[in-house]
Amino acid sequence: MRTLPGTDIKNTRTGEIIYTPPQDHKTIIKLMTNLERFINDDEMADLDPLVKMAIIHYQFESIHPFYDGNGRTGRIINILYLVLKDLLDLPILYLSRYITQNKADYYNGLQNVRDNNDWENWLLFMLQSVEVAANQANDLIKEIRSLIMSMKHSIRERLPKIYSQDLLNNIFRHPYTKVAYLKRDIDVTDKTARKYLDLLAEHDFLKKEIHKGNSYYINTGLFNLLLDVSR
Repeated sequence: MRTLPGTDIKNTRTGEIIYTPPQDHKTIIKLMTNLERFINDDEMADLDPLVKMAIIHYQFESIHPFYDGNGRTGRIINILYLVLKDLLDLPILYLSRYITQNKADYYNGLQNVRDNNDWENWLLFMLQSVEVAANQANDLIKEIRSLIMSMKHSIRERLPKIYSQDLLNNIFRHPYTKVAYLKRDIDVTDKTARKYLDLLAEHDFLKKEIHKGNSYYINTGLFNLLLDVSR
């Protein structure tokens, strides 16, 4: 956490200081301790978890406890809090996209709470971010499922001798795979795993890239879907 004064938040276009967070290290520790209790002790505020998430985010960003990375950390806390409250099984919502695309409204919302106690618009903004991210995640899942089924039928048709559900699972487990990963997942030798992956690359199911002597087999369809979400 910050131990030295001098941190402030500026307008990126004009350089004007728009907010000065707490400067004293002891004050920052005290505020973060209070925030930690607020996160974990529902008796402090019996609120809907989505509303409480928005308040937590505002508090964290206003304390601004680190010299850098406060925005990223704050957005991670959002998702982890929803997991904590069983609103998500996995941290799969990507709120950063909505916030980045509406950056001016986001910063204005934070500052309007500080200046005008305007909680209503801030809460509505954060709830909207969750709704949009949830719809995007649902659409992404449908697109990935469609891609899996399309590749499944194509591999079974064009490379029936190597097709298996375990093979399909492996190439969709991550945006890329390697010989060692496939060997582990379908219990074959290095030679066989390499043969399978090279065949998949030759038939354009995967794209083979060699980096520092290591071969990577990229699922470009999955990669592009995930890349689009992060923009």
